[in-house]
Amino acid sequence: MRSAIVGFVAGVAWIQTCARLPDPTSLAATALVALLLLAIGRNILGSLVAGAMLGLCWAALLAHLALADALARDEEGRDLTVVGTIDSLPYAFEQGVRFNFRVEQVETPAGAVPRRLALSWYAGFRDQAKPGEPVGDVRPGERWRLTVRLQRPHGSANPQGFDYEVWLLEQGVRATGYVRPAARGSPGSAGEAAAGNVRLSSFVFSVNNVVEHCRAVLRARILAALPGRPYAGVIVALVVGDQRAIDQADWQVFARTGVSHLISISGLHITMVAGMAAWLMSSLWRRLRWPGGAGPRPLALILPAQKVAALTGFVVALLYVLLAGFGVPAQRTLYMLAVLALALWSGRLSGVSHVLCAALGVVVLLDPWAVLAPGFWLSFGAVAMILYASVGRTVVRMSRKERQQRQQKQQQSGAAPQPWRERLAAMADMAAPALRTQYVVTLGLAPLTLLLFSQISLVSPLANAVAIPLISFVVTPLALVGSLLPAPVSNGVLILAHGAVELLAILLTWLGSARLAVWAAPTPSIAAFGLAMAGTAWLLAPRGWPARWAGLAAWAPALGALPQAPPPGAFTATVFDVGQGMALLIETAGHRLLYDAGPWYSPDSNGGNRVIAPYLKARGIAHLDAMVISHSDADHAGGGPAVFDAVPVDLLLSSLSSGHPLVRRAPVARPCVAGQRWQWDGVSFDMLHPMPDSYGDAALKSNARSCTLRISSAGATPRTLLAAGDIEAAQEAQLLARTAALPAEVLLAPHHGSGTSSTAGFLRAVHPGLAVFQVGYRNRYHHPKPAVWERYGDAGIMRMRTDEAGAITLQFDSRVTASSYRLTHARYWYDK
Repeated sequence: MRSAIVGFVAGVAWIQTCARLPDPTSLAATALVALLLLAIGRNILGSLVAGAMLGLCWAALLAHLALADALARDEEGRDLTVVGTIDSLPYAFEQGVRFNFRVEQVETPAGAVPRRLALSWYAGFRDQAKPGEPVGDVRPGERWRLTVRLQRPHGSANPQGFDYEVWLLEQGVRATGYVRPAARGSPGSAGEAAAGNVRLSSFVFSVNNVVEHCRAVLRARILAALPGRPYAGVIVALVVGDQRAIDQADWQVFARTGVSHLISISGLHITMVAGMAAWLMSSLWRRLRWPGGAGPRPLALILPAQKVAALTGFVVALLYVLLAGFGVPAQRTLYMLAVLALALWSGRLSGVSHVLCAALGVVVLLDPWAVLAPGFWLSFGAVAMILYASVGRTVVRMSRKERQQRQQKQQQSGAAPQPWRERLAAMADMAAPALRTQYVVTLGLAPLTLLLFSQISLVSPLANAVAIPLISFVVTPLALVGSLLPAPVSNGVLILAHGAVELLAILLTWLGSARLAVWAAPTPSIAAFGLAMAGTAWLLAPRGWPARWAGLAAWAPALGALPQAPPPGAFTATVFDVGQGMALLIETAGHRLLYDAGPWYSPDSNGGNRVIAPYLKARGIAHLDAMVISHSDADHAGGGPAVFDAVPVDLLLSSLSSGHPLVRRAPVARPCVAGQRWQWDGVSFDMLHPMPDSYGDAALKSNARSCTLRISSAGATPRTLLAAGDIEAAQEAQLLARTAALPAEVLLAPHHGSGTSSTAGFLRAVHPGLAVFQVGYRNRYHHPKPAVWERYGDAGIMRMRTDEAGAITLQFDSRVTASSYRLTHARYWYDK
């Protein structure tokens, strides 16, 4: 059975790497063969193969069903009136509120509209609400009539980036959009009553709505008790699993110290709460009696206290997991507790490996996309490592009776009593299992952590030694009790829990600020990761295993890897998919330059922290030699602060004013000026624009001063990239008039292909073989403009756009090669 489950998970994981799903006929045939294998063969290999075949069939079937619930392409960008319920815990942010919406009825004549939508309701932002029209006070379970504008799921596609599209697929969300101001009828008319964004019902009963309503009530109570306090979001995360209110700076501290797994409803917290509930019920059940004709009988004789305690623990765990939002670590713990409870009730206690495999199988059966989440591998990996390093191994410890006998012998021999030494020995025996577990988990998950996050926290053992008992046995119980008690008692308990988190945060900030708090390295190859895992197994082998510490040597290829770089004289350009904005990384043999930093999305989200910083960390790029910010527009400079937070930047070249925040943060800042020139590793960099006198012209728009950079490889036939920022027709004419150094194999389309740029004369002078357009999917500017797009095509220029291709990697050597992330990393959920 265990072999079949492992194979099932492998088959599910394989489907999630496919560019296309198998057709239904092939799936049916594969499932039939798998069932025959299970029927005629009982060996491990046959079970593995059959399980893998069933896993891929199951995952593909669910994927087909999920993808079928799609928004018709003709409905993108149309205003639709829908009726439905608020289907999730709403999240309020600076511009409005976000929530999921379960569609019950589409009142506008329309094609296919998915059953579940992810909506934003903005407060007068981008003309998405009328001036003075407030954002609706939406709450879980309410029924609303809303006018919405939708689009098919689409997210940025970048190496090492977050895959928003598959995340939406896992949530069952098949369209995203925003609430529009609804057209109303004339005052007093029936049309006025029927139209508009209005609440139709205060609550619609369903199990999900009840759960989400309870989560909303508890969150509101916590936030009301902790107004303005910095770690109120942590308390909310521990009670209802909503982590969205935790500041990004705090997440960085938690990640650097290796305690992120505690800042949520983790398996440890669920086990603790379920265990406490089971213990209380067991104690109570043993004392209760059932009245009868022959006198009261103990309830424990009617139904054993163990069974009642197991059932109580499972029910409490289920309620807590529902509050947690049903995350993978929570699911794993719940299913393991369920298997244990069933085994106890049936009288067939299972081995721990059977319990773990059963939980693994149920998680993947219910959610095949769970295998794409880092938490899935970390959660099950931690338990697997603990089992590997503990099951079947004997640990000899002195019992209390043996300790007392030793004390008596010492006294009889006349030796002076040493109670303090005995107490220390007893405390060491109590702490030894916890320390051993922490040691096993820290070492066992190190290679996996490096593979998933490109870093290992060196201070994690010390941080967790303090954080685990404090969060699990102090903060979490106080937070749960405080959220349930009546006010004002609840306020005091929640404040106490928050105070404990504040004290912990001081320690974590100090630990995380150390220079050697984190070991960072490029994401290892699968071979290096496999070797490191083999070394870890050797390292955690039983006592007596030869040279166990030699296992650390197997980590060397993963820990000591260096960032890959092009050869001298060549360079690589990575054009990021940042939506409607601009950002590209230039790499030579020994230097890195970032041209623009992507857009600003929200107070906590931008191209810097969502796209660029994760990529730099995964590549092992620890600093930038230079950053060029072409001009001050938010779609070019918005991610700059996050990049400065992520890595040191030696030099900033920009057209920004001297008082701009990025200029103040840079160790060295200089204005871009035509004529600037330098070489790195044989690669030439030439600044072509702006002219020095443009900085004195207050009438110029920031676009007109965009830093225009030309980058050329070495060799007899240099290959060139021209990045022109947001220059427009006037600046293109100026460049034509004063320089002949415009020809380039690749042109980063000026101003994203707007109608005010890419003039025919400029394109003839540059004469690129390839033009790259950095644009957002269905962006509100409609870039690139159709006429401009056709102009490039008519000139015989190959065109690529990031909203269709994802990130684009360009190699400049003896020739130019281009690759698209959505093509090289194709997945079946990418919108075709």
